[in-house]
Amino acid sequence: MKNLLILLLCLALSSCDDGDLQIETINFDDSDIQYCGSTVTTGTTLFFKIVDSEALILTLASGTLKNAASEGEIEYPISSTTVLTYRIFSANVTKNYFCDVIPVTEPMVLEEIEAQGGSVLITTTEIIDGENTSYEHTIRLSGITLINSSNNQRITDLSINDFGTVTTN
Repeated sequence: MKNLLILLLCLALSSCDDGDLQIETINFDDSDIQYCGSTVTTGTTLFFKIVDSEALILTLASGTLKNAASEGEIEYPISSTTVLTYRIFSANVTKNYFCDVIPVTEPMVLEEIEAQGGSVLITTTEIIDGENTSYEHTIRLSGITLINSSNNQRITDLSINDFGTVTTN
């Protein structure tokens, strides 16, 4: 009996996780969309959401946001110019990580997963306030496919459909 207990203990210890990160859920619903600078322009290309040590980063081509009302949602497929990246850091991350002129070295990126498929959907609404006109851009994600490169596991529980809303003048 003693040998059986030792054998079971050895098996339990030898079946430990190999260190790969297991990502079960990605949820940024309670996080506001952020960007560098004080205002968004049609040339703004980097948007991100942060929750503690995780970030969801959206990079758009310059000029994707247009100062013109759209007729419904305009679809931008995930591609080399429309990139969605999920990162896990070694510690909590702040806006400075993405916006500082001199890049910070901490926290370190532990895991980076780039979306392999899906679309970014943008609806632009014209807002007229007296003589001022602005444009509200609602950004949504659809059919996003994130695949963990360390084990080719698809992350299926994605709660990231509504990315956020930004306004340009």
